[in-house]
Amino acid sequence: MKFTDGYWQLRPGVTARYATSVADVDVADDRFTLYAPVTRVRHRGDTLNGPLVTVEAWSPAEGVIGVRLWHHGGRRPRTPRFPLATDPDGGPAKTVREGPTVELVSGALSLKAGTEGPCTLEFRSGGKVITSLGPRDLGFVTDADDRHHMLARMSLGVGETVYGLGERFTPFTKNGQSIDIWQADGGTNSEQAYKNVPFHLSNRGYGVFVNHPGKVSYEIASENVGRVQFSVEDQSLEFFVFAGPAPKDVLRRYTGLTGRPALPPDWSFGLWLSTSFTTSYTEETVSRFVAGMTERDIPLSVFHFDCFWMREYQWSDFVWDPEVFPDPEGMLSRLKERGLRVCVWINPYIAQKSPLFAEGMAGGYLLKRADGDVWQWDKWQAGMGLVDFTNPAAREWFAAKLRHLLGQGVDAFKTDFGERVPTEDVVWFDGSDPERMHNYYTQLYNETVFDLLVEERGEGEAVVFARSATAGGQRMPVHWGGDCESTFEAMAESLRGGLSLGLSGFGFWSHDIGGFEGTPPPAVFKRWVQFGLLSSHSRLHGSKSYRVPWDFGEEAVEVTRDFTRLKHRLMPYLFHAAVEAKESGTPVMRAMLLEFPEDPATHTLDRQYMLGADLLVAPVFSEDGTVEYYVPEGIWTDVLTGKRVSGPGWRRERHGFRTLPLLARPGSVIPFGAVDDGPRYDWADGVTLHVYPGGADGSETVTTVPARSGAPAAVFTIRRSGGETVVETDSDLAWNVVVVGAAPADDARAHPAGALYQAPPGTHRLVVPAAGG
Repeated sequence: MKFTDGYWQLRPGVTARYATSVADVDVADDRFTLYAPVTRVRHRGDTLNGPLVTVEAWSPAEGVIGVRLWHHGGRRPRTPRFPLATDPDGGPAKTVREGPTVELVSGALSLKAGTEGPCTLEFRSGGKVITSLGPRDLGFVTDADDRHHMLARMSLGVGETVYGLGERFTPFTKNGQSIDIWQADGGTNSEQAYKNVPFHLSNRGYGVFVNHPGKVSYEIASENVGRVQFSVEDQSLEFFVFAGPAPKDVLRRYTGLTGRPALPPDWSFGLWLSTSFTTSYTEETVSRFVAGMTERDIPLSVFHFDCFWMREYQWSDFVWDPEVFPDPEGMLSRLKERGLRVCVWINPYIAQKSPLFAEGMAGGYLLKRADGDVWQWDKWQAGMGLVDFTNPAAREWFAAKLRHLLGQGVDAFKTDFGERVPTEDVVWFDGSDPERMHNYYTQLYNETVFDLLVEERGEGEAVVFARSATAGGQRMPVHWGGDCESTFEAMAESLRGGLSLGLSGFGFWSHDIGGFEGTPPPAVFKRWVQFGLLSSHSRLHGSKSYRVPWDFGEEAVEVTRDFTRLKHRLMPYLFHAAVEAKESGTPVMRAMLLEFPEDPATHTLDRQYMLGADLLVAPVFSEDGTVEYYVPEGIWTDVLTGKRVSGPGWRRERHGFRTLPLLARPGSVIPFGAVDDGPRYDWADGVTLHVYPGGADGSETVTTVPARSGAPAAVFTIRRSGGETVVETDSDLAWNVVVVGAAPADDARAHPAGALYQAPPGTHRLVVPAAGG
């Protein structure tokens, strides 16, 4: 929210008060508190009739410093609040007072404040200032409507760029943007967002989380081009600064505080096929789609039933439409016999025509108005009410309906909606503040469903397909990008949103392959298939038209087949990246900045990404197959063609529909599984290690092939020395090595990628001679 009119003036009706000096300071071993008047104090009389801004600093975990400022501290605590964890392994913070300054030190991060003169805060890491707040950067503002806002402004350095703030489809770097953290159902081509997260990441090696679940207004190099300003309509404001130095370190610390993603089940990484939204479908339609995929040799892992599995005007009542699906248990059993998992669409809105409306009203499970009536409107479903998840009994009631579906054979839920949550004339069961609940509602909704899946299916088998989220929502994967059009432009919008979400702590992300609104031209569909199957999760879904590949031509079938099978072979690699997301908060799909923070050319790239640590993906966004992408330093190898590409530099290429730039990092080792007809198999049995050129002599690479639990199933150490490649492992299973681009030696055979060396079961060491390397 903007309060100033240029540099010199305030907007009409605005009054601003800033912490101008420090009148007193309290210092403890692990924190300090500043008392800052908002006017110049020349004598004792100036201490009368004027407010103080109180500023407290502490550390919840190593490398993390929290700051809380407030004007009036007498307000009762508001709920909901983000649940935050402290790092049990983090060292204690210490406070040092020296002369006219006080400094709080937490690992590599420190906060220095002046105790005499102007009120200033200076964050340091690695011996240098990373950001600061000056005398006009902490305070409170009242606007023309007498609303009270707390605000903070943090400095931006020359060349500093800002990322994150949730899944945002606006430009990737947020500099110059005004952003409100406020859940909205706005599609992928607007400034609104389904997933709003009050966390931003800087390319200068730090991140900032505003600990407020309601509306947070950001001005990012917009109102003041040298500052990031954030404000809340409240009497207090709390934020945390996370040290780097690398962006991955920032995400590790941030997700350590707000939660790390659960590990999704292996089957969820396969291809999902949907009925689409308003299309006509019956069991015969579903069977035809599934059989069509089998006939065309396209492996399918999950079948999804969208909204109309239930009767119209009754969403959500969780009852199969008896006219369309007279035998749901039998149908689900028949799908299971084909090896498929089943997902069904749900949302937390209860239509008035549904019997559940009266049931929920009688039980007190629906959100109420101040006069005790159920809150209702006619958008989406006629007379719908909203499940009040702040009521534990309502959560159990809602979960019980889903538990019945799990008993029928459903495996996962698409938890749609959760954004349009009212704030006027509503009373939550637990007394939560309506403004704070608007964004937070999705957390309780997804948590209710995810916890049920963990309870019924066990950890590692629970997965939702969620649209809305806020900070901490990353704990409950997977999330998808919402309603996009069926164009190249919308495909690029979706990628921007996914990269932005990944830089906000979310490890797993998907999108509607082919686009949601409209019917994609065959070129768009085929290019989106490539992109979709080189994403963490992959779903074919549309609105008014089907997304079965044969509707877009025979070549679309071939592209879908090839890239589905490629993804299955990459499961040892992809699941290892998934384990990294679970353990450190690093997303599976990574903005180039995450892997190459020292290369400034990567800091604005939003049309390419790293899939895991070692695969560069550059989707094609053009009708004629032309693609421009940036290659960081070193010799990269195209996984699909074997072509070498040297960086640093930009490339301009033209690709047919069977290829796109998919490059292996210099010196990387990519494990390929032995099975391509599904994601669930023993990835270590028969694994083939593709050793790519570019590794320095004397270098050592450790490659871990995970088990389904995420624990290591096999660990390989690859050393390059004097032209030889030496591979050692603890695995007793059969495994192979391909030295990419090399001609086979006497003890190897030809392979499309190079020279193949086979290690029978029980082989723990293999030497690839220089002649083969």
